[in-house]
Amino acid sequence: MAKKSKKQQSAGTPATVALTAAGVPFTVHSYDHDPSHPSYGEEAAEAMGVSPERVFKTLVADVDGVLTVAVVPVAGQLDLKALAAAVGGKRAAMADPALAERTTGYVRGGISPLGQRKRLPTVVDQSATRHGTVCVSAGRRGLEVELSPGDLTELTSATLAPIGRA
Repeated sequence: MAKKSKKQQSAGTPATVALTAAGVPFTVHSYDHDPSHPSYGEEAAEAMGVSPERVFKTLVADVDGVLTVAVVPVAGQLDLKALAAAVGGKRAAMADPALAERTTGYVRGGISPLGQRKRLPTVVDQSATRHGTVCVSAGRRGLEVELSPGDLTELTSATLAPIGRA
């Protein structure tokens, strides 16, 4: 069960609400977001003192006309061909950022795979299973949640596949 610290209660994003409602253990990490940092994910890893291989970014792609969520380590990139293959598609491209924000209910740099406005097909890079816990956005810049890869996969109904590349 998640410990209800004041820090978590103040977080109150759709992602943390979804985790709490599911009774999944998680930890909230907050840090001061620097808008001038070139990478939201790498900034999160540095600020939390966590290996970039354990911090995952949430990207929204268009796979054959269907918005699809890809969760990959911040230390690498999304392999669009592998994402398309993982969901049985032919072609994938990054989604329009404004459409991704409207559909998920989150802003770029704070899109969480959890608690999205509209549930989208989700694929988590299989490297997540190498770690006891991983960190993903909690729904706003400067806020991350740490949870087990199994819980992340289960709560998002995700497919595990090799969609990341170094």
